[in-house]
Amino acid sequence: MIYPILASNAAVYAIQNATTEGKITVVVLLILSLFSWTIIITKFRQLMIARKATKGFLAAYASTRDPLDIARKEQSFEGAPAYQLYIRGADELAYQLKNNPVEVMSAAPVSADNGEPHTNTDFLARSVTTKISMASFDAVKVILEEAAAGEAMALEKGMIVLSTAVAGGPFIGLLGTVWGVMSTFAGIAESKAATLTAMAPGVAAALVATVTGLLVAIPAMFAYNFMVTTIRHLTQELDGFASRYANQIEHVYVDHRPLSEEIRDANEVLAARITGALKSSESLV
Repeated sequence: MIYPILASNAAVYAIQNATTEGKITVVVLLILSLFSWTIIITKFRQLMIARKATKGFLAAYASTRDPLDIARKEQSFEGAPAYQLYIRGADELAYQLKNNPVEVMSAAPVSADNGEPHTNTDFLARSVTTKISMASFDAVKVILEEAAAGEAMALEKGMIVLSTAVAGGPFIGLLGTVWGVMSTFAGIAESKAATLTAMAPGVAAALVATVTGLLVAIPAMFAYNFMVTTIRHLTQELDGFASRYANQIEHVYVDHRPLSEEIRDANEVLAARITGALKSSESLV
């Protein structure tokens, strides 16, 4: 009689005969499974969007030599961690160019022979007349580091739930099983009827906790391994892009002139202002 029951509806039979402690264990595992599947679905969607958006963003960034080109065109790549880092860096660079500019008087716009803007970074660097100092560039690098850390943390958010399900699910189930078996043997000892019919319901009810724990842990384990690998890949791409982005900003927008040249240009700017002021005074007279 027991075999047909176990073969057709073993889980229902086991839960019906479970002790209060066993039922509590199963409920806890079901709640953990609900949180786990919520994280699996939402995180999987987030990572797929991030991979696709990052691929599009990196392709767009590779097509231009100007670190501010994408921001000026107002292109959007929502969901890409590298794009969020790019926007933070571009905003800080634009702020420094506006509020702490360094004018390079000797620079001149350079174009290719066909009239299109030259895509070579060296030519672009020579054509930029408004740059920033190394101190301002340090501020930009701090923003990039903060943005990279923030995006990495956003990618890893919620993974603690999956790791808890993987590591804790089987142990919670084992706790319920041991507790159930202990209660079963205690009941048999009190009734003094050590028969298979007396033991089977209690043992089956105890084992359902272990089964539930494994059903929680196994999907979480596969999802966790896949997501950790994907997050590691995205994080490495993010770090690589941050280094490349900072290097291009430094090459194009940071003033690396010798001190003597900076003093000369500053004197030229001051002289031009004094001359302009004198001409204005003469015209008023």
